[in-house]
Amino acid sequence: MDLGTIHDFLVLNPKGPIGADEKDLMILATVLMLIVVLPVFALTLYFAWHYRASNTKATYAPNWSHSGKIEAVCWLVPFVIVGILGTVCWISTQRLDPFRPIASDVKPIEVEVVSLDWKWLFIYPDLKIASVNELAFPVGTPVHFRITSGSVMNAFFIPQLGSQIYTMSAMQTQVNLLASEAGDYTGFSANFSGDGFSDMSFDAKAMSEGDFEGWVKNARASKDSLTLASYRQLAQPSERAPVAYYGDIEPHVFHDVLNQCADGSLCRDDAMRFASLQETYDGRLALCTPAKPRGL
Repeated sequence: MDLGTIHDFLVLNPKGPIGADEKDLMILATVLMLIVVLPVFALTLYFAWHYRASNTKATYAPNWSHSGKIEAVCWLVPFVIVGILGTVCWISTQRLDPFRPIASDVKPIEVEVVSLDWKWLFIYPDLKIASVNELAFPVGTPVHFRITSGSVMNAFFIPQLGSQIYTMSAMQTQVNLLASEAGDYTGFSANFSGDGFSDMSFDAKAMSEGDFEGWVKNARASKDSLTLASYRQLAQPSERAPVAYYGDIEPHVFHDVLNQCADGSLCRDDAMRFASLQETYDGRLALCTPAKPRGL
């Protein structure tokens, strides 16, 4: 992400309902905190000027030790501010829960997101396509993201749409977003992840239904397929990876990445089920081998 993008203050220019609500929350919190900060700054300057050595009219009270009015202000104002902030944050935490579906008459689009070194893989399981460093979706359509990492911890963030979400290996999280205006929005990694971190960005394209159908058609025209073999090649560290498309996908790629078996090893969920079965059979259960095709 270049300096020009940083200077756009993308968080303060939301293009979706989640981003707009988060912007309002930040502004409200800032205004409430300024109720304390601004008077403190103003009174600091006032006291320094009013009680200067040359001002003989200033009251000199070396034995002063208590003021009920000052105590009331110092305790009551922060109490009220913290109470308001706590209430607003509690309500917003429920309303803006990333796992909470966005109310809409339109069926959400499912997108599986994998953060890699140093690129983003987007899988559309229902459309059977995938893309690298480019995300597309129709305007006004909720997008349900399932997110994991194929490498180190990272963070998925489209500032103008809202809700930064961390990605972690062998763990899955979710986020629901929606764009209310068409446009190309900047998405990037918001968590340092190594040498190529600064260029780990992607384009989030909010399109009309017709344009999105054209984008899907263009992606399907690609002769490349997202298989476990092609994923392992893609997962190799690289910087400034170009946009790429996969016209077809193996349906279990995201599952295998999540369960750390994209390299052909035993999947974590299978291992957990196997461990559970071993308890059932008092530890007598074993994996299948050519010598013991039934395992037992």
